Formats: sequence, structure tokens, C-alpha cells
Amino acid sequence: MSDVRIVVAGASGRMGRALVRVIAETKNCVLSGALEAKGHPDFGQDAGALAGLKPLGVLLTDDPAAVMAKANAVVEFTIPRVSVMLAALAAEAGAVHVVGTTGCSPEDDAKIADAAKRTVIVKSGNMSLGVTLLAALVKQAAKALPDFDIEIVEMHHNKKVDAPSGTALLLGEAAAQGRSITLSDHAIRARDGHTGARAEGAIGFASLRGGTVVGEHEVILAGTGERIALSHSAEDRAIFARGAVAAALWGQGKKPGLYTMTDVLGL
Repeated sequence: MSDVRIVVAGASGRMGRALVRVIAETKNCVLSGALEAKGHPDFGQDAGALAGLKPLGVLLTDDPAAVMAKANAVVEFTIPRVSVMLAALAAEAGAVHVVGTTGCSPEDDAKIADAAKRTVIVKSGNMSLGVTLLAALVKQAAKALPDFDIEIVEMHHNKKVDAPSGTALLLGEAAAQGRSITLSDHAIRARDGHTGARAEGAIGFASLRGGTVVGEHEVILAGTGERIALSHSAEDRAIFARGAVAAALWGQGKKPGLYTMTDVLGL
């Protein structure tokens, strides 16, 4: 099997460097391109050296079209407008696109879904294999316990810009699917003041921010006289990078379409 050529967007960021390291240690993978924004201070540096490895001969560039033309996959945890742009380029190149970006608007999601008609796109609010399994458990629990109240609590580092986290929303969607309801019609994202009694069937969210927390998520199902908590703790960003690279490999040879990590794990 020939090596899968992978481009990393946002390659000098924390997640980008983690991706570079995971690609370097993964069999049948090779880093073929490293992207950063125009004018970035690390522009022109070796992506391997930035990630703490020996130089890989792949320099940071701001020309996505050039590196995508020779790639089998692109992996990124960036910002919505970049994800949309890369989805279009991946569709043109026939490359697998793995999207770990959160905070996409409905319009962004529609553009990514349109690109997925022409190539494989794997998009998830969390690329962790453990979180993917947790979501499957949440869906099953929500279905089995239809009268239990559901609350989702998440905490991340103080630099995170979106709330609730993409993972919390992924878990909320799993709970909603378990009950055959629409999350947007039942989500409660904030409570303040005299809110009244909890609405029946609501799925509540609480977002905490502070320090250097990589990611903590807990789904609480509270019934009469008993409570169940399903949780996941991320201790190292490498777990997201490993899941994303696994998705890039899984997508090779698949039919065009919009997939999730649930598909990658076969759940």
C-alpha cells in the first residue's frame, strides 16, 4: 500500500503540531503539506521542526490549492470559513477532508455538505474515539430512560472561543436522536434569574472555561431518586489527532458523502 499523503491546515497551532506528530508516527502516512494563514509568523518554517520532530522537508505555506493538488487527504481543526474553503478544494482534488472544526453555522454546514457530494468528508464535533463511543452510549441511555432529565456539562481551557463545545452539542444530538426529538427545539443553553420549573424533555447545557483544561464532558441523566453520569476526560490533544488521522485513512476509497466518527468506528 502506498503512503497516504496528508495535508495539515493550521499546522503551527497546538492541534496542528499534534497532527504532524501523529502522522509522522503512523504507518502508511506521510505529511505532504502544511498550511497556515497568510502573514503567519511561522510561515516558511519546517512543520516537523515546529512539532518537535526532526525536519520533514515540509515548509509552512499559505497556498492551499498547490498542496491540495497532490494530497490524498486534508485534516484540520481551524475556523469555519477555512473549513468551507478547504471542503471546496478537497472536492476539486478528490481528497478526503477531515473536519474537526467547531462553531460552524447552518450556512457553513450546508456548503460542506454540498462539497461532500463530490468527495469524502468526515466531520465531527470531537474526533476522539472515546467520545464517539460515549455518544453511542448516550443515545442508548436516552432512549432507554425516556423520563430522565438530561444535562450536559463541559469544561475547556480559557482560550476556547465557542460554547457549548462542539463535543457537548454532539452529545446533545446523540441524546435527542435517542428520543427521536430535535435538539434545536429542546436545548436550554443558559439559565439565569427566575427561570421557572425545568421544561419537560429539555436537554440542558452548562459551559465552564478556565486554565488549560483540554476537555471534560459529563452527561447526567437524572430520574426520581437516582442519577446516572456518563463522562469523558481528554488528557492529551493527541487523542483528537489520532482519531482524525484514523478518519483520513478510513476515508480512502469510500464513496463521496458526509460521514462522522460513528461511521469510522462502525457504530
